[in-house]
Amino acid sequence: MIFDERSCGLGEGPLWHALRQELFWFDINARKLHTKAQTWDFDLSVSAAGWIDEQTLLVASEIGLHEFDITSGTLNAPLVKIEAENAITRSNDGRTDPWGGFWIGTMGFNAEPQAGAIYRFYRGELRVIAPDITIPNAICFAPDASFANFTDTVTKQLMRVTLDPNTGWPNAAPDIWRDLTEENVNPDGAVIDARGTLWVALWGSSCVNGYAADGTLLASHKVGGRHTTCPAFGGAELSDLYVTSATEGIQGETGDNGKTFILQGVGKGQKEHQVIL
Repeated sequence: MIFDERSCGLGEGPLWHALRQELFWFDINARKLHTKAQTWDFDLSVSAAGWIDEQTLLVASEIGLHEFDITSGTLNAPLVKIEAENAITRSNDGRTDPWGGFWIGTMGFNAEPQAGAIYRFYRGELRVIAPDITIPNAICFAPDASFANFTDTVTKQLMRVTLDPNTGWPNAAPDIWRDLTEENVNPDGAVIDARGTLWVALWGSSCVNGYAADGTLLASHKVGGRHTTCPAFGGAELSDLYVTSATEGIQGETGDNGKTFILQGVGKGQKEHQVIL
């Protein structure tokens, strides 16, 4: 089912704002942030966000992390710069962790091999979580806050790393949790629901797959966009799964590609965590 008809060149970063009860999402290629009722245009590539309070988002751009005032539409100077002097890279997938830290991936504008990384920004400190990443995606967190998942899409491997219970910083090397090489699918954005099921958008496959905690495939839900990019739970009961998509790389008639979709009643999501600066 289509949630929003606007076609995105590269839809990404859907965020259900817990206080506003409203979905935000990005078109990276068009440098836009959308809600159902409004669109903001930027001078920078933007890709992902977390919510700070009812009126403020933390927005990731090609140069860093910024506070964004929803009411005025003002994107402030970066709180922290990330690869700001590197003209090759931009931000991509990101999400707030249970401690209020924000994880964000970077990548080349043209997906240059291993040009990016995954970072965590927590209480003023920025650290590299995973270096030498080509297409960072699938950043999401366990309901009990014991681990994080992420992927480098080109590897077709979903990674898992355990987290320190006090600080949320990784406390071990990441392991391969689910290898999708045999299925020959491309993991893009992902989210973990309240039961621990990981829902991952599959670029090029027109679907979102749900995997149990042990990696077993539980469900596969089709949507109208070939390049599904990222899911996010929202709605009053957190039972609706919103899915962004992209027209990038699709020639000719676009159809429903690039639109934002809604899958109703597929699970019970976690509330998106608040960014703690």
